[in-house]
Amino acid sequence: MAPVATSEESGNGTIGSVAELKKTQVNKQIEEIRIINPFYSPSAGSENDDDYQYAKYKPRFPVLNWEPLTEIEVIDRGHFADPGKTALFSAAQKVKHLTPAIGTELVGIDLRQLTGQQKDELALLVAERGVVFFRDQELSVHEQLDIARHFGPLHKHATTPVPREPGLEEVHVVYNDASRRPDASAFSKIELWHSDVTYEIQPPSTTSLKVITGPEYGGDTLWSSGYALYSSLSPGMQAYLEGLTALHSAVAQAEGSRAAGLHVRREPIETVHPVVRVHPVTGWKSVYVNPGFTRRILGVPKPESDTILNFLFHQVAENVDFQVRFHWEPNSVAFWDNRIVTHTATFDFWPQTRHALRATPHGEKPESVEEYERRTGKVAKDRQIEIWKEQGIEIPQSRKGLSRARGYND
Repeated sequence: MAPVATSEESGNGTIGSVAELKKTQVNKQIEEIRIINPFYSPSAGSENDDDYQYAKYKPRFPVLNWEPLTEIEVIDRGHFADPGKTALFSAAQKVKHLTPAIGTELVGIDLRQLTGQQKDELALLVAERGVVFFRDQELSVHEQLDIARHFGPLHKHATTPVPREPGLEEVHVVYNDASRRPDASAFSKIELWHSDVTYEIQPPSTTSLKVITGPEYGGDTLWSSGYALYSSLSPGMQAYLEGLTALHSAVAQAEGSRAAGLHVRREPIETVHPVVRVHPVTGWKSVYVNPGFTRRILGVPKPESDTILNFLFHQVAENVDFQVRFHWEPNSVAFWDNRIVTHTATFDFWPQTRHALRATPHGEKPESVEEYERRTGKVAKDRQIEIWKEQGIEIPQSRKGLSRARGYND
């Protein structure tokens, strides 16, 4: 029973129970504190409905119960693409690679007009470059879903919101407005880096997000390449990580939703995945851990697990050589491969509104280097070494397992 203020009669009149009154006031203050972690506690988006153009796509949390996910066959569409991507590139006015490691923008393409062959080539391009951007796209959410289904069966999220419009349970709504000011006491910036729902048996592949409302500046998204992280490591560390597995957990996300008074539509699970996975189409190795969902490395002492994960998480979040940053405009669309990149948003735009819609196809069950090589009979590759080979560049001695101390020149 909640404490209540009581009163009693005395010779001096009515005297309130000071201790009980103070306890009531403290509890009331605690109830009024709303610690908001935008990663685990999604917004209900209840303001400005009357005059908002996209109110039908604002967050809704239906009380539904979904069965646990089971393994399904997924064949990556990148397998069917022309390696030169002739159909896709010939339709673009310009192909802009944004950094050496990650990120490409295609200018002049209308996503509504993509052919099946161009979609396959887009899947391959995203697999190679990590994330691909388009601007000024008028495609509807239904057209966005149609493109996503080309890449695989669509994921339905257990906790995050769907649009108010009926029949869009496969759409993930990203929404923040003036009603929710992110509280820095609730999270650190590194915790927000993640790859989507990596706790699933078959986490996502070629995922898309369209921003429909956004601030003039701020609200950017950053992506970090797991290929580049793997390539940056010493051969000894690469070999060590290739033999490890890690636990990915949905528990904190489900608990965050329940703490916000929201229904969890599918019970949370925990799944073990390889720390280094191989992309099924490129055959390149990628580090596959993230601060949002990876909890521990299995089979090693906890201090070792903590140290390795902390090192990898900081490389993801802090090594700018692995990253690309994109400033959204209304009708910007990004496609990224959740198997090989992690991402985070900047929460610097409050009190402005940022509203986006995500479509999330399932990928295959993650394969370790050993599993990939046993299944395919091929040797998994280091992306950077393969690029150097294509460019005719001699592989540095450090990549052959040999190194020597040298000075630093700026």
